[in-house]
Amino acid sequence: MANRYWVVSLPVQGSASASSLWNRLQDQISKHSFDTPLYRFNIPNLRVGTLDSLLSLSDDLVKSNSFVEGVSHKIRRQIEELERVSGVETSALTVDGVPVDSYLTRFVWDEAKYPTMSHLREIVDGIHSQVRVAEYNNVRSQLNAINRKQTGSLAVQDLSNLVKPEDIITSEHLVTLLAVVPKYSQKDWLSGYETLTNYVVPRSTKKLHEDNEYALYTVTLFRRVADNFRTSAREKGFQIRDFEYSPEAQESRKWELEKLVQGQESLRSSLLQWSYTSYGEVFSSWMHFCAVRVFVESILRYGLPPSFLSFVLSPSVKSEKKVRSILEGLCDSANRQVFTYWRTDDEVGGGMAGLAGDADTYPYVSLTINLV
Repeated sequence: MANRYWVVSLPVQGSASASSLWNRLQDQISKHSFDTPLYRFNIPNLRVGTLDSLLSLSDDLVKSNSFVEGVSHKIRRQIEELERVSGVETSALTVDGVPVDSYLTRFVWDEAKYPTMSHLREIVDGIHSQVRVAEYNNVRSQLNAINRKQTGSLAVQDLSNLVKPEDIITSEHLVTLLAVVPKYSQKDWLSGYETLTNYVVPRSTKKLHEDNEYALYTVTLFRRVADNFRTSAREKGFQIRDFEYSPEAQESRKWELEKLVQGQESLRSSLLQWSYTSYGEVFSSWMHFCAVRVFVESILRYGLPPSFLSFVLSPSVKSEKKVRSILEGLCDSANRQVFTYWRTDDEVGGGMAGLAGDADTYPYVSLTINLV
């Protein structure tokens, strides 16, 4: 499976047809870059709307693509991590049972989910909603909470196993607080904790634990100044963790953590299954999003009525320059002149260069899709 694809549209001009242009393209690719896979990318006739609405939508599409693509890659990385941690054999990602590369190269617009009679803005908003729903998951939140309690920094993890009974003084007048101190601020803590408020027991601080970011210290003071101490400590960048030691509370926390850990495998399995499904949904949304982008950019670049050939190809790195040359050669002279104007105008700081959304500008619409 290739990891990088181009989705391209070429203008169909004059008496030519999309079929004849497709035949010419296939002929050129087979002659000069025979190892480049080439597939039709069928985009239905969508509602065009006004020129102003297309221009506004084009700007939004370029910005929104990063979000949609980012969610897709985020879920993919999550799947890889869950498979690794769970010892599950890596499986090919699919969309409705179809491998993602096959879904892309045999793309079919989902009319039921995104009716072509809808306004383009409605379709794009629908894709956004679909992706945002997939991005949030309560199971993932629960799993993250467990991981934070187990392996998070001292600022968030459970402290039950780090604090011993002899570390804590609790009486009618005295109380021991637990301070989380940034590693780089330990000298400041040691030299200044006694002055953060009145009635701090001198030389009462003791380091209990240290991780990559923080150190955990105790400090003993009069109970009635504890709130003032918390406020002063926070102003200095020290965090006072809420912690009250008692054998009953200690046992309760241990039981709670054990229960969470026991449910972790079940949660992880649920999250993995959810991730497989959500990845397929997000990837499908992403491809529909790309189809809308190609349609909009083709109208803005080639004009009305819509008359263009869209397709997917995946050239090797060594073939990219040759394939770009083939694609440019299949553009008519009028489009090459417009391209030259845009490129020249861009060089002086204006114009419409970059309309297609990629870093480079070509006399045709070209989007790059990175699957990983």
